[in-house]
Amino acid sequence: MVLNKNKLSKTEINSLPLRYYNGPIHIIQTTEQAKDACAILIKEKVLGFDTETRPAFYKGQSYLPSLLQMAGTKVVYLFQLSKCGLTDSITNLLSNDNIIKSGVAIDQDLTGLQQILHFDPAGFIDLGDIARLKGLPHHGLRGLGACLLNFRISKSGRTSNWSANQLTKKQIKYAATDAWLGRELYLKYKQINII
Repeated sequence: MVLNKNKLSKTEINSLPLRYYNGPIHIIQTTEQAKDACAILIKEKVLGFDTETRPAFYKGQSYLPSLLQMAGTKVVYLFQLSKCGLTDSITNLLSNDNIIKSGVAIDQDLTGLQQILHFDPAGFIDLGDIARLKGLPHHGLRGLGACLLNFRISKSGRTSNWSANQLTKKQIKYAATDAWLGRELYLKYKQINII
């Protein structure tokens, strides 16, 4: 495959078909649920990875990550960190060098998670960093999806309240799609020999 080195315009991206993750999504709210989810995810070779944080609108205001998303082959798990916490089972998974965790702007996500609890992250691949190194015109999740997979994802849920007790259907779909796309893009990178 010959990579398109031209940056797609916003109009070109918006003309592509809209896609969402449409498989099973499990919302994790307890330590026990986290343990069960991680027991399944630990068997995967590649996970899509992302976090969501409540947006800050004032200078000096910041929040810890509220949601951790991990996408496997057949399921996406959304860990509500204010409820289940950053458990040993989660940090063991995030520290496992044998499982690839792929996404975009991962350093930012990991910095936020480490403010909750220190752990030694391993096996992470930042798709945006690789895109920069390989001279791809897009470095963000939405642009990479459009450029390499010929569809677009919605970013309209990004600034919602991720620390809400109950996530909306729109938030759930948005969060699951971001993690799923991180995994799909990694597989595409492998297919076209970018990594």
